[in-house]
Amino acid sequence: MKRLIISFIILLAGCANEQNPSNVKQLEQTIEKQQSAIEQLQEKNKQLQKENEQLKTEEKQISSSLLSVALDVVTALKNKDMNALASYVHSTAGLRFSPYGHVDVQNDLQFSASQLPSLWASTQVYQWGVYDGSGDPIQFTFQDYFDRFVYDVDFANPHMIGNNVVVGTGNMINNIQQAYPNGSFIEFHFTGFDPQYSGMDWRSLRLVFEQENGQWKLVGIIHDEWTT
Repeated sequence: MKRLIISFIILLAGCANEQNPSNVKQLEQTIEKQQSAIEQLQEKNKQLQKENEQLKTEEKQISSSLLSVALDVVTALKNKDMNALASYVHSTAGLRFSPYGHVDVQNDLQFSASQLPSLWASTQVYQWGVYDGSGDPIQFTFQDYFDRFVYDVDFANPHMIGNNVVVGTGNMINNIQQAYPNGSFIEFHFTGFDPQYSGMDWRSLRLVFEQENGQWKLVGIIHDEWTT
């Protein structure tokens, strides 16, 4: 009986030994598949990292391009060169002028690029909005509006420049993102001029751009200052 049991154990052991090579082979195949999957994931990760770096580079280039165009525009404003300004205006959206930080998309005046050069010499009086506080109508020729609500200080040499960042803030609600959902902007900001006002005499000029055929085109000029 003992011999029979021993023989049976030996037989089982022999069967187990015969199955081991197959199990090992399956295990090796599983490991190979896992290793292959890991290598594919590593390669994909490298590709994603490369694409991420490319996107960062492109974003920097886009940001740099936007700032470059904005500097050209503010120079045109400084020089009161309406022909140069017109060359940067969006061909279909035109250019909207806003006297304060809250953009009135329904009533703020808009002009096409072709209208700008002749506006400078025009004697026509427009209503550009209403004054903060009094609510009186802002009635100016284009040139007078420009001197008061566009280039009233030397924005070409500001204290600060914001790239898609609102720098000057007051009591008026800033709705630039809602007014220009597809836009990007550069803000030229002065922190103040007279120390006795403790910065309440700050000024900002925001130039809003949208993409047109791969180029940044001007769609809005927003003047901003302390409001009550």
